[in-house]
Amino acid sequence: MAGVGAGPLRAMWQQVLLLLALCATGARGLYFHIGETEKRCFIEEIPDETMVIGNYRTQMWDKQKEVFLPSTPGLGMHVEVKDPDGKVVLSRQYGSEGRFTFTSHTPGDHQICLHSNSTRMALFAGGKLYREERFRLTSESTNQRVLWWSIAQTVILILTGIWQMRHLKSFFEAKKLV
Repeated sequence: MAGVGAGPLRAMWQQVLLLLALCATGARGLYFHIGETEKRCFIEEIPDETMVIGNYRTQMWDKQKEVFLPSTPGLGMHVEVKDPDGKVVLSRQYGSEGRFTFTSHTPGDHQICLHSNSTRMALFAGGKLYREERFRLTSESTNQRVLWWSIAQTVILILTGIWQMRHLKSFFEAKKLV
């Protein structure tokens, strides 16, 4: 999805880690990137009555820093699986990280499609949350500094008051007024 940083939204990319564990044929893994509006489909020959388990994770790519960032709330993955006859076996919305499972009831080529549920609004919300978090951290840091500055001022005032009282006392003792 979008790397949301200090500036405007950057190029939309999403990292998806998908592992399809096919019980009868062993385990295989796929690692790929999809953009915000892309849809990736895979055709996999699956035997009859085989449980397929897919694990995935979505992350945002910050093009400026060239690192993956945690996904924003509300960002997720839509998974749709069709059997060889074109009937939908699974069509469901998932969160940003998770697991999906289905069992094939018909042997043959199954189509497994993945696409992001993101929209520009979700990216805007993610950017807004990022800015709010940064603002909160800045506010807390400023608040901490103000607190320590006021403590330092209070200590300086008390020390100055003690010094002035001693100085005045010694002044009056020297003038023999006390």
